[in-house]
Amino acid sequence: MPQENMAGNLYVDIVSPHGSVFRGDAQGVKAPGVQGAFEVLFNHAPMIAAFDIGPLVIVEPSGQEILFATSGGFLEVLNNTVTVLAETAEPSSAIDVERAKAAEARALERLHRLEGAERERAQRALERARNRLRVAMGRVGTRVSSS
Repeated sequence: MPQENMAGNLYVDIVSPHGSVFRGDAQGVKAPGVQGAFEVLFNHAPMIAAFDIGPLVIVEPSGQEILFATSGGFLEVLNNTVTVLAETAEPSSAIDVERAKAAEARALERLHRLEGAERERAQRALERARNRLRVAMGRVGTRVSSS
């Protein structure tokens, strides 16, 4: 349960169908909104927003970032409490890279042979697998130079 917050931090609670994923204080939360990425900081106006496949980032009071691979859900902000209801939210440290690579390969294979709604499902599976790989490799928000 959040305590009275005088330090300028948010209280963040991330839950998925599998249970609690994260609870604690944070400087901010960055989410992959369905209409573009957004960030929630201390004293943010109340809101409810949908988010999509992408990285969910918790910025700890120390400034350290905790990355989660998520496949969508809703985020509510009210009185410096951020509640995230995620379809999935997997911390980068828990992602099995080999399993994510295998899922990416399966999705690519399915994408090339399917049509219609099945193709759309395969495309979403590919997006989820690639998001998990990016988050696991810590390359979220960074550019890789080709030189």
